[in-house]
Amino acid sequence: MPTAMPDSSAGVASISLRPRRAIPPDARSDTAHCRAMIRTGSKSFFLASHLLPPALRGAVYALYAFCREADDAIDDGADPLAELEIFRERLGAVYGEEIPGNVVDRALARVVRDHALPRELLEALLQGFAWDVQSRAYKDLGGVYGYGVRVAGSVGVMMALLMGVRDPGMLARAADLGVAMQLTNIARDVGEDAVAGRVYLPTRWLREVGLSPQGLVDKPAHSPELASVVARLLSAAECLYARADSGIAGLPARCRPGIYAARKLYAGIGHELLRRGGDSVSRRTVLPTHRKLLLTLSSLVPPRVNLAHLNADPLPQVRYLIRAVDSLPTPEAGEQPPLGFAGDIDWVMDVFAELEKRDREVHAPEPGLRSSAAS
Repeated sequence: MPTAMPDSSAGVASISLRPRRAIPPDARSDTAHCRAMIRTGSKSFFLASHLLPPALRGAVYALYAFCREADDAIDDGADPLAELEIFRERLGAVYGEEIPGNVVDRALARVVRDHALPRELLEALLQGFAWDVQSRAYKDLGGVYGYGVRVAGSVGVMMALLMGVRDPGMLARAADLGVAMQLTNIARDVGEDAVAGRVYLPTRWLREVGLSPQGLVDKPAHSPELASVVARLLSAAECLYARADSGIAGLPARCRPGIYAARKLYAGIGHELLRRGGDSVSRRTVLPTHRKLLLTLSSLVPPRVNLAHLNADPLPQVRYLIRAVDSLPTPEAGEQPPLGFAGDIDWVMDVFAELEKRDREVHAPEPGLRSSAAS
C-alpha cells in the first residue's frame, strides 16, 4: 500500500486558492447535470436537499456530486489506488487556471470560486478515502476522530462556508456535527464494514472487551461485548451532537431547519440502534417514515445555545482545516430571504409527503411476488 497523503495537521501547507479565469455562463446546465446525477444515484440525499434554501442547492449538488463520484469510483473500482490518483488530478483541475472539461469538476470549480473553499478541505476528503483503501485501523477514539474529520468533518466545514459562515468557532461546531454523523455511520455499519474487511471501531476498545479486529472481520457476529463498544461510540457521538447544536442555532435562519433535521435524523438512528440492543451486525438500523417526519418537524424549533458548547475548543484533528479557512479572504455573500414558521412547516411536510410516497414505491412487491423486507 502506498503512503497516505501527508498529514498537515501540524500546520497548513501552502494555501491553494489561486485567482482563476472567469468560468463561462453555462452554470444551469452543469448544475442540472449534477442534480440529475444525485436524483438517480441518491434519492434520500436529493429529497433532503429540498430542506435547504433554493439558492444553496446548486452549490450543494456540485459538491455532493464530486464527493459521490470519488467515493463510488474509489470504493467500487477495479483499481482503487488508480481511481484515487485520477480524482487528485481532477481536484488539481478544479483549482487550476484552466476551465475544467468535466461537467462535475466545472460545477465544483464555480463553487470553489464563489465561496472561497480552501483546497485543503477537499484534499482531506480524498485522504480519508485513501485511508479506506488502506483498510487503516484506528487504535483509539482520537484516531477515529482523525478519520471522521477527513471524510465528514471536512464536508461539515464546507457546508458552513456555503452558508456564508466563516467564524472559527462556528466552523468547529460544523466539524463536530460531521464527525458525530460519521460516528453514527460507523456504529450502524459494523457488520457491513467487517464483511468488506474494514473495522473503524477503536481497536483498544475492542481488546478491552476481549474482541479483536481480525476476529470481527473473520466472523462478524453480534455479542454483548460488541454492543458495549457500539454504545460507547454512540455516547461519544452524542457529546459532539450536543456541541454542534449551539453552532446550528447560529446558522442563517433559512438554513437552520435542514441542518438541524439532518442532525436529529442521524442521532435518531443511533437511538434506534441502542433500542435494538446495539446490534449492527444482524441487520441494518433504519428509521420508519413516521419517525423521520416527527424528528424533522421537531427541527423547526431551533436548538438552544449553550455557551460552554459554543466556545468549546475544536477537535485537535480539525484545527488545520479551520486555519486553512482563516487564511483566505472572505467572499461577498448575499442574504437569504427568511421564511415564516408556517412556510417552513408546509415546506417540510411537502418533502416528507414525497419521501413517504417513494418509500411505498420501494417497498411495494413486484406483480406476482410476495413482499420481502427491505435491506
